[in-house]
Amino acid sequence: MSDPILVVGGGPAGLSAAHSLARAGQKVILVEKTDILGGAPIHSGYAKLVPSGEWAKDAIGSMVDRVTGNADIEVVTGDVVQSFDGKPGGFSVTLKSGRSFRTPAAILCSGFTHFDSVNKPEWGFGRFPDVVTTTQVEQMISSGAGVRRPSNGEKPKRVAILLCVGSRDRQIGRDWCSKICCSVSANMAMEIREELPDCHVYIYYMDIRTFGLLETKYYWKSQEEFKVKYIKARIAEVTSDGDKVIVKGEDTLVKRPITIPFDMVVHAIGMDPNTDNMTLSSVFGVDLEPHGFIDRQNTYGLFGGTSREGVLVAGSATGPETIDDSISQGAGAAMSALGFVRSLTAA
Repeated sequence: MSDPILVVGGGPAGLSAAHSLARAGQKVILVEKTDILGGAPIHSGYAKLVPSGEWAKDAIGSMVDRVTGNADIEVVTGDVVQSFDGKPGGFSVTLKSGRSFRTPAAILCSGFTHFDSVNKPEWGFGRFPDVVTTTQVEQMISSGAGVRRPSNGEKPKRVAILLCVGSRDRQIGRDWCSKICCSVSANMAMEIREELPDCHVYIYYMDIRTFGLLETKYYWKSQEEFKVKYIKARIAEVTSDGDKVIVKGEDTLVKRPITIPFDMVVHAIGMDPNTDNMTLSSVFGVDLEPHGFIDRQNTYGLFGGTSREGVLVAGSATGPETIDDSISQGAGAAMSALGFVRSLTAA
């Protein structure tokens, strides 16, 4: 079949899906709504990735290069799919720009949206300049400027990282675990300590979920080698005395109130569904799961299947996901799409 397979989204999953299809000799059209490929790691200026330790601009940049340099992949940026009609093997696609083409199948790799800490006002974001997010600290590190207090540009001497901001919080409608925050925060704490060895870093947590082998590489290493301090706590509020940012709460291990002043407080923000998911659901005719991510069918038969035949999904479009697993899922969905298209041809 000569028609190209459609890949929606140019982040890690989409780049992986497009490259995998092209390696198998399949033509691809990759549509990315922004002007830049790379997804959140590039758009948000991530620093060193978990668990590889590679700089995002290098690791994801190399994925971008192999896609843009492949003659079997047509990259369309700054555009979105406006309509998607027809049947598997012969879908009709129209982009917002007005361009139309046919595709036998589509893979949705539309990613996620970072939680907006403004929705957790009692923890100080938007009220105090030295309350920032993990994404903002990533940008400080990746830019080469170093970790500094936004209020005065000084090097912080004491930093708190608050876990589960926008995750596991039913009060604000976010009752899912975002999967990557614990490991990213432990990694960030080590990066801060590496740059600023005199800075004391505290991580406030409900539970630590550095799953699998990451337990050793991040949780224990951050404590034993980098002397990061972990406090199991229930946080009440984040306030300020005009200079320091003050974290108030309860140490739930010893059952006593604690109040500690910090130079900076960092929100470890979670992963929300892509804000475009309602539109994507309508355009592509696929179901969303109860939290608003794209619903993925069981993987025992067809990997990456959705509620609509011929439309597959991969990566954090389906829920909180690591970059490595998003890449693997993109490749897996590509093979599912390829097998599906070839089965139609054989029939």
